[in-house]
Amino acid sequence: MPIDIVVDAMGSDKAPDPEIRGAVLAARHYDVRVHLVGPEDILRPILRQHVRHQKHLPVFITPASEWITMGDKAAQAVRTKRDSTMRVGLKMVREGLASRASSQAGHPHSASGPGKAAGFFTAGNTGAAMATAKMVLGMLSGVDRPALATIVPTTRGTPSLLLDVGANVDSDPDNLVQFAVMGHIYAQNVLKISNPRVGLLSIGEEDSKGNALTRDTLPLLRALPGINFIGNVEGRDLFNGNCDVTVCDGFVGNVALKTSEGIVKLVTTSLRESLKSTVTSQVGALLSRRAFDDFKKRLDYSEYGGAPLLGVRGVCIVGHGSSNEKAIMNGIRVAAEFAHAEVNSGIEATLDSTAAVDTKA
Repeated sequence: MPIDIVVDAMGSDKAPDPEIRGAVLAARHYDVRVHLVGPEDILRPILRQHVRHQKHLPVFITPASEWITMGDKAAQAVRTKRDSTMRVGLKMVREGLASRASSQAGHPHSASGPGKAAGFFTAGNTGAAMATAKMVLGMLSGVDRPALATIVPTTRGTPSLLLDVGANVDSDPDNLVQFAVMGHIYAQNVLKISNPRVGLLSIGEEDSKGNALTRDTLPLLRALPGINFIGNVEGRDLFNGNCDVTVCDGFVGNVALKTSEGIVKLVTTSLRESLKSTVTSQVGALLSRRAFDDFKKRLDYSEYGGAPLLGVRGVCIVGHGSSNEKAIMNGIRVAAEFAHAEVNSGIEATLDSTAAVDTKA
């Protein structure tokens, strides 16, 4: 049965064209119904062009008269723009959660339908997305703060998860413990990594290395039941495949993420220029085109779709502001996978069991 995913159609830098193109691609390739949220007079003509020969493609428009821009102050925009695409879209997810809960309780209500959805994707203002999700969806039991998680490519070809990458500038040891649990469940249920290795990002592997936050967090993670904690890890471990889930505060994680993106751009640009520099290298480039394309694909953020906002009561995926239609399509896929995997119930159950162990201790 198709799953309903909502897309903020006015979020990206070049909205709404990438969102509409991405929604159409997702509806073609995945078992989803996509709901584009935004001003109908803007979205309808563009969508009509893209579905001209596919009248029954499951892409729909849900009206919203306002949207939050990258230049808006998140807290103020969330309060004042009450009909924003983010608020309308996340309300649809809230309605979907309520409907599914009612259905599971034995009440004769549909778990899907008009006004209901299983997940939300935006390539808009990250701060506004987090604030709106917290306000509209609320937090999971046992979670104090949400965390943004992102997929990182590794030399082993397997994905690695890094969190938090910007939802919280400051965190305490309890927050990092919750991030570890959330990352563990996501890696296990969505990335399909059995017994994922969880590491704490620091400046050395030794227990004595790091700042006060990492030193205070380390013993808490070591005592965490059911988590395969491997101790401190360093920046290089993000990419060598030695760790499946890397935990840090949002300040460190965001710097690591943005630095990594800059290095990827430097490497791909430099390699492209080198391959075009001489006739010999151009011939070599033609011969190695398939390998170069595979290299770019492994490092392309659009392949990974977006960062799940873990800890809120629902599915919210946040993509790059520069997302193209491919990134939007994959963001919709990630939202659907997240919803199918029942990640949030796993997070709550694990945190409940952890709290019970602490109480007994």
